[in-house]
Amino acid sequence: MAVLDRIRAEVENHPVVLFMKGTPQFPMCGFSSRTVEALQAAGADAFHTINVLQEPEIRANLPRFSNWPTFPQLFIHGELIGGCDIALELHESGELARIIAEVQSG
Repeated sequence: MAVLDRIRAEVENHPVVLFMKGTPQFPMCGFSSRTVEALQAAGADAFHTINVLQEPEIRANLPRFSNWPTFPQLFIHGELIGGCDIALELHESGELARIIAEVQSG
């Protein structure tokens, strides 16, 4: 499977996907760590993560797929939400909790 097809499949097959450096348990950068914290504080009890440090092809091609140059990258329902700053802004406004509640209710 071509890497762009794999990325597309990941974001289409999981309601919440975070492409990050490291894992939720062991984030390897502060931005990834803060994004995970925002998702958890917003009530996300399960979300799919991909460690771009262990997936060099995804790390190299995701910016081309999403048109977003940095990591982490948060996708909800197949759409790019953004990176750490946007996730934190959405969390602070309460919007992230609303979106997560919708996703988890089906």
